[in-house]
Amino acid sequence: MQSSLIDSSGRQISYLRVSVTDRCDMRCVYCMAEDMQFLPRPDVLSFQELGRLCDIFIDRGVKRIRLTGGEPLVRRDIDQFISSLGERIGRGGEAGTLEELTLTTNGSLLATHAQALVDAGVCRINVSLDSLRPERFAAITRRGHFDRTIAGIHAAREAGLLVRINTVAMKGVNDDEFDDLIRWCGEIGADWCLIETMPMGETGEDRRDQYLPLHDVKRQLAKNWTLEPVFEKGAAGPARYMRIVETGQKVGFITPLSHNFCDACNRVRLACDGKLYTCLSSRGAVDLRAVLRAGGSDDDIRALIDEALARKPLRHDFLIPQDGGNVQGPSRLMSVTGG
Repeated sequence: MQSSLIDSSGRQISYLRVSVTDRCDMRCVYCMAEDMQFLPRPDVLSFQELGRLCDIFIDRGVKRIRLTGGEPLVRRDIDQFISSLGERIGRGGEAGTLEELTLTTNGSLLATHAQALVDAGVCRINVSLDSLRPERFAAITRRGHFDRTIAGIHAAREAGLLVRINTVAMKGVNDDEFDDLIRWCGEIGADWCLIETMPMGETGEDRRDQYLPLHDVKRQLAKNWTLEPVFEKGAAGPARYMRIVETGQKVGFITPLSHNFCDACNRVRLACDGKLYTCLSSRGAVDLRAVLRAGGSDDDIRALIDEALARKPLRHDFLIPQDGGNVQGPSRLMSVTGG
């Protein structure tokens, strides 16, 4: 195995998020504009190119890969690609193998793909669900079908996948549903994660008006539920978890704005166009696609990855000013980087 991936702050990178497409069958208000202009298809990495890059990262010590989009399941032949990555899953932490392959999805196509995910070696998934009310769900997603997403979640559970429901907390939009979501997740045996809205690109919505600090939400939830801290050994993401005694499930909190979670960051993001982002808030990236398509060697790609890690910031710089100023973050949309 090649030398491990170490960034400029001495953090070991073991977690890669891979966007396989910027396309999606929804237009969630916090994620993308309603009238989206997606990348031309030739600009998107082929599965062969994505697989080559994933292999390089795995050989350098990446143990967890999460596939994202856009909506990853809208891409044709995605099951075959996931299956090929699943072949890299090892046993007992073998060198040069994956420990875990996961997926983030909006659930709309899960009913069709759930069993294929299990067969490929995926054991758990994250599903975005911001409301249990069909009309509100339609307004948030702009074109999503509530029944389809719910059916997909049930299909995933029936296939044996562990499910975490992701909810973006939006003040005045869905903050009256959090207790209902806890109850429902308890009924279906799913964990639940709340995420602060992040200033990524122009979506036509004012994220400052929607921003809801999760320390306030946690305080409110504690009035109705018994929350016990959970230590997640080897946790690969930014969520901080508590167990809900009444349901037995976990609730996670991702707080990029109210509480910086970067000190132990172990991840980088590969966008579907081959750009490598070392931080979600990064304005710049290194272009791995250019090297791939110019006939570059694996050593050339490894050198470019090391160059990027040498510039990985210690902390992100998302900011929602308290003085009422503009939300500050990168101009690209979340769907471009990969959720």
